[in-house]
Amino acid sequence: FAISHNVACQPTEYHYEILRTAAHLASIATENRRAVIALEETNQNLEKLVDERTLELQTALDKLQTSQMQLVQQGKMSALGQLVAGIAHEINNPMNFIYGNLNYIQTYASDLLSLISLYEKGIEADQDEIEAYKAEIDYEFLQRDLHKILNSMTIGANRIQEIVKSLKNFSHHDQAELKVVDIHKGLDNTVLILQHRLKAQPYRPAIELIRDYGNIPKVKCFPSQLNQVFMNLLANGIEALEENIAVKSNTEVGSQQLMLKIITKAITLNDQPWIEISFEDNGIGISEQTQSKIFEPFFTTKAIGKGTGMGLAISYQIVNDKHNGSLECQSLVDRGTKFIIRIPNF
Repeated sequence: FAISHNVACQPTEYHYEILRTAAHLASIATENRRAVIALEETNQNLEKLVDERTLELQTALDKLQTSQMQLVQQGKMSALGQLVAGIAHEINNPMNFIYGNLNYIQTYASDLLSLISLYEKGIEADQDEIEAYKAEIDYEFLQRDLHKILNSMTIGANRIQEIVKSLKNFSHHDQAELKVVDIHKGLDNTVLILQHRLKAQPYRPAIELIRDYGNIPKVKCFPSQLNQVFMNLLANGIEALEENIAVKSNTEVGSQQLMLKIITKAITLNDQPWIEISFEDNGIGISEQTQSKIFEPFFTTKAIGKGTGMGLAISYQIVNDKHNGSLECQSLVDRGTKFIIRIPNF
């Protein structure tokens, strides 16, 4: 038998090429693995960073919303303060008159009761005694004055009743839904509440209020919200006139007529009926730069503590968002300002 010997195979260039390729692939795989690990770490870091930033942003948003609610509440409290001040002032005058005349009423009643007692004596009554007592209490004057006092007190009581009724109509707490209302009544109620601010003050003359009401139909709206807009715009007009006075000399103040004008009219837009309500003053006016910002939340030109910058922003939201209408401002510096509300009525 022939004996065969195992001879070791000698590596060829082909084998080396395979080894080099395998090593290269292994290196690529290792690098890929490292890259995957690095990418996973990066993703984890990014996710962590995003979570942290999201939490920070959410916290900041919560703080902003809290601050906004506080400012809105301050704005409401400011409006409430104006309303309460107006009501207190308007009610105070007739109340003081009624209270001041109660003493006279009590005295007159006592005198009349005493006179009646004399008459009740019948035949026993001494006519001279009766006439003497009538002269003592000045009976003829008492008759005239008592009627005058009672009439005046009735007028005062009616005035208080009218103010309370206006306050109820202004707030419309029982009308949170859309209602068909008389816009002119809402305007008149608002004017009544702010009446004390139109009167002459030590630092300025009285403000003349002109009501140019057109023949408009009743409007479907949220009455209390719209009255809040009327309150804001009228108060702004009064403040603009007072600011105008503040920058003028005493001579100019004495010769200037301060004017606020409310105009209502029915208009047609895109073949549909609308209502237009405008509030115009001859105050200091608003620059173009300021006009572009006046409806932005928190923007105010008033001194710190004098305003929140929410009045016009809230008014804009009520008119535009709640009533699908528009609120715009037209103004010229040193000429005055006009705010125009337009509300669809279809």
